[in-house]
Amino acid sequence: MAFIDYYKILGVDKSASADDIKKAYRKLARKYHPDLNPGDKLAEQKFKEVNEANEVLANADNRKKYDQYGEHWKEGEAFEKERSRRKASSDFDDFTYHQYGGESDFSDFFQSMFGGASFSGQNSGQGFGKFKGHDIAAEVSLDLEEILSTHKRTFDIQGKKVRITIPAGISHGQKIKLSGYGYPGQNGGPAGDLFITFLVGEHGTFKRMDTSLLADIAVDAFTAMVGGEVNFERFGDILKVKIKPNTQEGTILRLKGKGLPAYKKPEVIGDLLLTVRIKVPRDIAEEDKEIIENLRKKYSNG
Repeated sequence: MAFIDYYKILGVDKSASADDIKKAYRKLARKYHPDLNPGDKLAEQKFKEVNEANEVLANADNRKKYDQYGEHWKEGEAFEKERSRRKASSDFDDFTYHQYGGESDFSDFFQSMFGGASFSGQNSGQGFGKFKGHDIAAEVSLDLEEILSTHKRTFDIQGKKVRITIPAGISHGQKIKLSGYGYPGQNGGPAGDLFITFLVGEHGTFKRMDTSLLADIAVDAFTAMVGGEVNFERFGDILKVKIKPNTQEGTILRLKGKGLPAYKKPEVIGDLLLTVRIKVPRDIAEEDKEIIENLRKKYSNG
């Protein structure tokens, strides 16, 4: 098996900090994400490699084992557990195993293990015990608009197609667990689990506060004075927002049911809170300036 350099895949040094690894992973995962590269097989392969590298290096214990055993870090852990168990139950200081009928010294472990040799314990007559496979940690990036409704996504994890349901209203940093979708177990042991963390990105217009959406709305000075309607775009929909006469800068307008759905309660919708930002017209005609000046004099002390 060719050595897989996970550090090289993420473009970081072996001495890279956990934060450096996290930043490198997020950058590359976004670059090669299938949703951004539809039909691109090379990008799909790169995306798999980046996720595999992150699954190992983002976990401190896994990274330590990888640094010690290389691509055989999973088998190395199983060996260490077996060695400890045998030492505890044996009166002998030396450990030997049978390799196709012959004995080999303990120091030949790596050659025989990674060369495909089978194992049986000299003392117990049994092979390694069953070990649960390692868990996988993955991140899923979502746009704010994507959490408006429940939807499904399909991922390729360890060669398996995994289709998950993403509930409406899911929060940034929220996690779900999929049992049995991690790395395969050792010697017939159960597979590990898949832990998915959802990352909800920031939006250019809206800020999220639980189920409420917060945003600014531009209102021209004349509409603010005499009242009227202003159009406001919410994720592609145009809302007609009523402006009362004498509306002041900073006034908060509440539009009920135009926020975000509650997690696992999609029928409960939060509100949209709009903060009024009064917009002053530019390039006023000379004849209009006189009218406005007269109005200013009349109402400036009001």
